[in-house]
Amino acid sequence: MSKELTSRAEDYSQWYNDLVIKGGLADYSAVRGCMVIKPYGFALWENMRDQLDKMFKDTGHQNAYFPLFVPKSLFEAEEKNAEGFAKECAIVTHYRLKNDPDKPGKLMVDPEAKLEEELIIRPTSEAIIWNTYKGWIQSYRDLPLLINQWANVVRWEMRTRLFLRTAEFLWQEGHTAHATKEEAIEETKKMLDVYAEFAEEWMAVPVIKGVKTANERFAGAEDTYCIEALMQDGKALQAGTSHFLGQNFAKAFDVKFSDKNNVLDYVWATSWGVSTRLIGALIMAHSDDQGLIMPPKIAPLQVVIVPIYKGEESKAPIDAKANEIIASLKALGIRVKYDNSDNRRPGWKFAQYELQGVPIRLAMGLRDMENQVVELARRDTKEKTSMPMEGLAAAVAKLLEEIQQNMFNKALAFRDENIRTVDNWDDFVKTLDEKTGFVSAHWDGTPETEEKIKEQTKATIRCIPLNNKQEEGKCVLTGNPSTQRVLFARAY
Repeated sequence: MSKELTSRAEDYSQWYNDLVIKGGLADYSAVRGCMVIKPYGFALWENMRDQLDKMFKDTGHQNAYFPLFVPKSLFEAEEKNAEGFAKECAIVTHYRLKNDPDKPGKLMVDPEAKLEEELIIRPTSEAIIWNTYKGWIQSYRDLPLLINQWANVVRWEMRTRLFLRTAEFLWQEGHTAHATKEEAIEETKKMLDVYAEFAEEWMAVPVIKGVKTANERFAGAEDTYCIEALMQDGKALQAGTSHFLGQNFAKAFDVKFSDKNNVLDYVWATSWGVSTRLIGALIMAHSDDQGLIMPPKIAPLQVVIVPIYKGEESKAPIDAKANEIIASLKALGIRVKYDNSDNRRPGWKFAQYELQGVPIRLAMGLRDMENQVVELARRDTKEKTSMPMEGLAAAVAKLLEEIQQNMFNKALAFRDENIRTVDNWDDFVKTLDEKTGFVSAHWDGTPETEEKIKEQTKATIRCIPLNNKQEEGKCVLTGNPSTQRVLFARAY
């Protein structure tokens, strides 16, 4: 099976595409720039979604749903936001088709069905949501308003990659309203912590929490907080963002509340989101040349059992024993599949489940049953061992925890080994070209310098780490004074 995959060393981009397609996560669609998420990929997304949804609800948030379409007048109400997304917007201009009189059997847009006002297919939902909040918020008693929505959005990307950058993608977007600036900032940081916990505890992906520069900030935000992860090719990937919006959207949509002293003021806002891009991060952080490697906590399948038999006579007792094992695993909440299909050989099944990254594979034949053992293979380390059937479920549950931790430790060690400190321009460029990873360097704090560095190296400031050490230094490009280091990297 591995021969069908391009190796990371040969072509990292093709390796990634091979894993997505051949691992059964997604497929290309008839719509340019869009993807089909296949059942295996969607099961992974469901597991991620369900855990995040629980974490949102545990922090007091409720789910709602808002329209896919945003009237152009609402979209442009917050100028910075509209300007930031304008080039990525898909627009609905007509509401009807009709038969084409010149081409029998074909359809055409009915020129008489032009909309009075164009509708934007949401690239993000601040506009439609804040227009709605205007009717929901009158008093401090209506605050805080803590709303999340699971939805699809459209951003008309010209260069697309499955999961990482597609014209349409799935995501969640939280939109909250608060009585004070302090409370809104607290919410922004809280949700960043939720994202970081999810990435590290569930995806086994270590992240750096930080703040974006003004150049990289969300359009319409006062501050953008982010989590940044490092992929195996040394490129960074933004894994989640949380935005402090100040009063910008409240002012744009005239959302005011009466405080305890009956004084009118604009509400304070946040928004935050993660998307199916996380699946891309998961693939590139963990997988190898043999296929996907799934963290057990969110893997669609945690265990697969493959019987090894010759003829129907030997199959029946193996089936019976396998069903006992399955029942004991399911009793512990373990997601397990028994693949006793007779249209593929065991060797093919082994390779397929290795490709799909199932954390643990159990194989069992008649001789194993006689010895009361099963063969266990770990996907993360490729180790094989013989395990007693007695107490197997508990041993598997413990091993799944061990695999989860091992995957995190491995990714963390890689990340930490690939953060390099540089103090001058030559070393900066050389490190980016030869070593990749994060480069910790001084920057003079100006947008102009940041843009020049980006133009010359294609590296961006990924974040200013939270609780960053303050130290005097000189900007790597200009030599001007700097008070702290920031993290640069080339990124997805």
